[in-house]
Amino acid sequence: MTTSPLDRAADSFAAELARQRTGRGLSKKQLATLMGFDPSYVSHVEGRRHRPTEDFARRAEAVLEASGAIWQRFREYDELRHARAEKGHRDPPLPGQWLPPGTGLVVERELATLTHTDDGYRCVIRRELYNAGTEPVTRYLVRVAVDRYPNDPGRSNRHHREHPLTFAELQLRAYREDGGEREAMHWRAKHDRDAFKEIWLLFENGDRRFPLYPGDRATIEYAYHVGQDKWGPWFQRAVRLPTRHLAVRLDLPADLDPQVWGVETSLSAEEGPLRTPVSRREAGERALFDWATDDPPLNARYRLQWRFRGRPEPEPDAGRIRPSDRMRGIGIVQRGADLLRQPARPFDLPREERVARAVVDRLCAVLVRLDELHPFSKGVGVAAPQLGIGSAAAVVRPPDRTAEPVVLLNPRVVDAAPDTDEQYEGCLSFFDHRGLVPRPLRIDVEHAQYDGSRIITSFEFGMARLVAHEIDHLEGRLYVDRMAPGVPLVPIEEYRETGHPWRY
Repeated sequence: MTTSPLDRAADSFAAELARQRTGRGLSKKQLATLMGFDPSYVSHVEGRRHRPTEDFARRAEAVLEASGAIWQRFREYDELRHARAEKGHRDPPLPGQWLPPGTGLVVERELATLTHTDDGYRCVIRRELYNAGTEPVTRYLVRVAVDRYPNDPGRSNRHHREHPLTFAELQLRAYREDGGEREAMHWRAKHDRDAFKEIWLLFENGDRRFPLYPGDRATIEYAYHVGQDKWGPWFQRAVRLPTRHLAVRLDLPADLDPQVWGVETSLSAEEGPLRTPVSRREAGERALFDWATDDPPLNARYRLQWRFRGRPEPEPDAGRIRPSDRMRGIGIVQRGADLLRQPARPFDLPREERVARAVVDRLCAVLVRLDELHPFSKGVGVAAPQLGIGSAAAVVRPPDRTAEPVVLLNPRVVDAAPDTDEQYEGCLSFFDHRGLVPRPLRIDVEHAQYDGSRIITSFEFGMARLVAHEIDHLEGRLYVDRMAPGVPLVPIEEYRETGHPWRY
């Protein structure tokens, strides 16, 4: 499945449009009517038969209130389209036109401060908000996530099950500032997990309500506390709303001799170092570390990490923590489980559409978690049996992270190229080793849609290898079954020294 960057950008726009539309329960015809387009036009764009236009993208963004997600996908496509054109250049957009009308809530500035205290960490988030939408905003979603041992998810999961984060411990306080006045905000829990909390901050208190109306600005600030037994040596900011300026500060004891560094990831780039350095200055007995960026892309993640050289924390026994333990810690079934050797049960579609969508949602959620554990620069896939689900579903994320994951329901290979090659493969369910596996350079796969219809998709090279690997899982095979006799497995430690990217 070979496509150009421009084609992938158009596909990414269409996928984001479809995700936002279905998330709001609209049919293609209903959305087209609200946008003022011919009833079939949305279908043509989502089906990749029509390329998006600026007018279409602006209207879709405004109608779906996608917080800039649709507009950003269009800008990525539009930049590539104009870069490929040989004639002319565009003038840069005028200030204030970075988002279309009706975008929704915008973060104009954020300052996130994390302070090390004697009994834990205190986090204060301050955001300057602007309502660029068409409706008043009455609540704001915030997230608190902890991970005591980020390099060992299995150990961290066990720790937080035994020592869960509680709302009482957080001591959450939230305020809204407007015109010099500071008012308390009430809050309501949305999700309560051992190491994760989602909380609605409400634009109201016991005295009155104060919605953020279209065109208005306000500053909100919220603060919480987490004990040292739950907070690991990292602080991450995720860009979930259009943001113009993001700043992070770490306030750490100077006598512990802190060393700080940072990494960033986005939908279009693997994990890498921050593009700008973290600055340090001394303030009495404290060491302050500051980092900032302008116009960060949506869904980007910025993580500051540190270690205290003045008080080194003992690392867990390296021999006890294997890469497979990390996979097991997020729910990936490991080699030896009976389910991995059993053919998966096909879905009865469309009757089991709801079940199929729920399974795919779980698979996609695991892909997100996997990206936090490992870069997977060659792409990555996961099949339902690897999560202990005996259903014929798999998802595959291409190496290009701007592309949507490929969903495979009831797949089967109907044709394969006679030409093959041999490359090293790994497996989430057999993560301690790598092995040389021969695969066809192209496969044609028939697979089902949620409505029960079937289509045939052709995959080439790396994607053919990824897809074939997942279909093997659905048929009860592991990659070791396809290795040539006598070819040894390579321990992952050795592979890291000698392994190479796939070459096509």
